[in-house]
Amino acid sequence: MKRVLPFVLLLAFGTPSWGQAIDSQGAKQLSDDLSRYIGKKALDSGILKISTDGDAYRIAFDFNALIRANRNNDPLTFNLAPFAMLVKPRSDGSWSVSSDLASNAFVDLQGPQGVRFSVSGSAFSGIYDPGLTAFTSGAGSMAGMQVTSRDPKEPMDLSIGAGTSTLNASKSAGGGVDFAMTQTIADFVETAIVDEGGTGLKVPVTMKSPRVSAEITGNGVRTKAFLDLLGFAIANQDEASLKANQAELKSLLTSALPLWERLEESYRFEGLTFATAVGDFRLSDLSATTSIGGISSHGKIDYSITAAGLTVPQQLLPSWSAALLPTDLELNIGGDNIDLDTMAKKAIEAFDLNKDPPLSDEFGDALVADFMANNPKIVLEHSIAKNGNVEVAVEGKMTFPGMKPEATMTVHVAGYDKIVESLQTAAKTEPEAAQYFPFALAVKGFGKELPDGRLEWVVNAKADGSVTVNGAMLKPADAVQDNPIMDPSDVTVPDHGSGENDNGGAGAKLKP
Repeated sequence: MKRVLPFVLLLAFGTPSWGQAIDSQGAKQLSDDLSRYIGKKALDSGILKISTDGDAYRIAFDFNALIRANRNNDPLTFNLAPFAMLVKPRSDGSWSVSSDLASNAFVDLQGPQGVRFSVSGSAFSGIYDPGLTAFTSGAGSMAGMQVTSRDPKEPMDLSIGAGTSTLNASKSAGGGVDFAMTQTIADFVETAIVDEGGTGLKVPVTMKSPRVSAEITGNGVRTKAFLDLLGFAIANQDEASLKANQAELKSLLTSALPLWERLEESYRFEGLTFATAVGDFRLSDLSATTSIGGISSHGKIDYSITAAGLTVPQQLLPSWSAALLPTDLELNIGGDNIDLDTMAKKAIEAFDLNKDPPLSDEFGDALVADFMANNPKIVLEHSIAKNGNVEVAVEGKMTFPGMKPEATMTVHVAGYDKIVESLQTAAKTEPEAAQYFPFALAVKGFGKELPDGRLEWVVNAKADGSVTVNGAMLKPADAVQDNPIMDPSDVTVPDHGSGENDNGGAGAKLKP
């Protein structure tokens, strides 16, 4: 219940009747509409209260009632009385929604892992379209937030300053909803006390950024289908009802596919600093993006991380290595040809809640085999690491023919001679550099010089275990195991009694 309520109130408003009066009858109708998705218990017990407030309806949470309905041994303290939403019907069938979510609120959880969460000056306003089951527009703000955890092993303090957010959505051409959300916060500071390797040594680490931004976008998100599934879950909370209505569940799950066409989230930390006992690690910019396709026969997942302006405490590095340390990194990795559509549809069709387990182990094994037979790939897109003198670029892919990995990777290096020269110079005074210098020469020997002066290494690792670099065999194929399963009739046991073939009590021998 504690997790469901906030989600439902953003998605479950019914379509208001234009011209309807804001009165007790309208409040009752809104209560009935919401009860399908939150259950009547939340209304009957007073957790959720709907009343008239001028020309709008007021939806308020009573967290004391929530505690009473979900009693446990955790002593909780709330100060969330200001939390309420005002919803007002509009002439186009949508709702105006506004809320001072928490002018100054906190939640305390006492005990061995004491946690306090507090937020101040938080507000939101937007337009909600029941036909889309989404906000077509919205904006939020907050003055600040703090989270304090007193976990005995790894306590943590997090604080952020003022923040703003926006969101919008529209009907997707292919069905569902296209949406975009943005958020920007200032003065991000997180301090954690890390238990170093279980030794009992407590190491403080502080992460700081003056500005953090995030963006989440979605295409073809099946918001209505998600809400229908939630309504089904509320209506079928007991096991007997769930089993009796599993045909409806299967239909709802199928209708929800592909869940979405594409979801993408990205985060950016500017001027990032990690302050540690050994010094500060710094990045002028750190960005990460994850993109996930929906349930399809040719699904795709992409992940990228970009870091610029990397510096590390000099005392942590050998003096000769500073010139070789990358200052800028870009990693792009993902998966391709991922057939989740076939798996999902077969699983939905086959599961039976009247059986334990609902899907047999044999079915699961066959599903995995079918998935692998579609030849999914792990893909390393063009990725680089560079500093002022050297740039290393890598790309490749891995497949799994016969359930064994097979990979191809291409490495390009510009400025490789700078690496060799740096190691050669350092080797005169630094024993560690002297150890790496022959290795650097050997690697160069495998390389192919390109017209632009870069060196190239094409590495092929076959499913048979062989590895080649630019066509030269680096490792031969694994030995083929003959007679992996031995027939007992092919073994003779020496007759120690006669002494023949005794050989001092040696073990069994194979027949010729």
